[in-house]
Amino acid sequence: MSSTVVGETVFISVVIPTYNRQAILEKCLRALEGQKLSATSAINGYEIVLVDDGSTDGTLEWLAAYKEDFPHVKCFEQDHAGPAAARNLGVEQASGDIIIFIDSDLVVLENFLQAHADALVLGKEKLGSDRFFTYGAVINTCNFAHPTAEPYKITDFSAAFFATGNVAIPKHWLEQAGLFDTGFQLYGWEDLELGVRLKNLGLQLIKCPAAVGYHWHPPFNLEQVPSLIEKEIQRGRMGVLFYQKHPTWEVRMMIQMTWLHRLLWGLLSLNGALNEKTMAPLLQWLIKLGKPQLALEIARIFLNWYNVKGVYEAYAQVGRDYSLSK
Repeated sequence: MSSTVVGETVFISVVIPTYNRQAILEKCLRALEGQKLSATSAINGYEIVLVDDGSTDGTLEWLAAYKEDFPHVKCFEQDHAGPAAARNLGVEQASGDIIIFIDSDLVVLENFLQAHADALVLGKEKLGSDRFFTYGAVINTCNFAHPTAEPYKITDFSAAFFATGNVAIPKHWLEQAGLFDTGFQLYGWEDLELGVRLKNLGLQLIKCPAAVGYHWHPPFNLEQVPSLIEKEIQRGRMGVLFYQKHPTWEVRMMIQMTWLHRLLWGLLSLNGALNEKTMAPLLQWLIKLGKPQLALEIARIFLNWYNVKGVYEAYAQVGRDYSLSK
């Protein structure tokens, strides 16, 4: 293999796992089918590798009925096993030199692929190799009718090194790193854990703000709170798995398993006194004012407290299990 797969031309595989998201998936796929490439584009073709993770909402039936609308789509199925396994299957079935990961609730602009391709070419010229990946912008929105109308917000900033919401990377680096760890079967961290292994291989991040994706989620309401709390508890448990694999201070900071995070969210939540019950009237008032995003940001006070508690409870359980095994 040559020192780089980013040559004069590249073939791109967009890998998308999906689970029960048929409505927004349609917008996602139509945006990808509507890509505009420049006359001098480095892209000599692309495919969309969709992996259905056991959907029960009619996703596969809908796709079969409208398959002529999606000529770039190659669809694969698996029993419900989570996004890590779905992405691994997608990479294994992909024909491209370059893999672009997005989620099935992301709607991209028409220059999305071209922007990543341009950044890949510039990155190769700068570094002299393909030991890097490009990371596009992700803007969160709850506007289903017009998701790409959402402006960038300070809360859209991400300091993650490698996240699968919008990233392009040579396929062979994923294979060399070992793909995603399917041990992350609950919510969270499987992409950032792979990012640690990619960083250990010497890969660099090159930001690509022109490759914009709009991450849609339904407007926040109080009915979502129990599932959001459960996600934070799961994220805490998976965070401990992340730390077991990479026991560094950097990972402790990422998963919020430090005295600083315990103190911060403990103080902000008044040691749990500000919770989903006591804050419900304020959150509902903001929602009625048409400010669901602000309500969600305020709810993160107690959501982060659940996460921190979940991390420490999971870590204590690991210690108890170790003691019993001796």
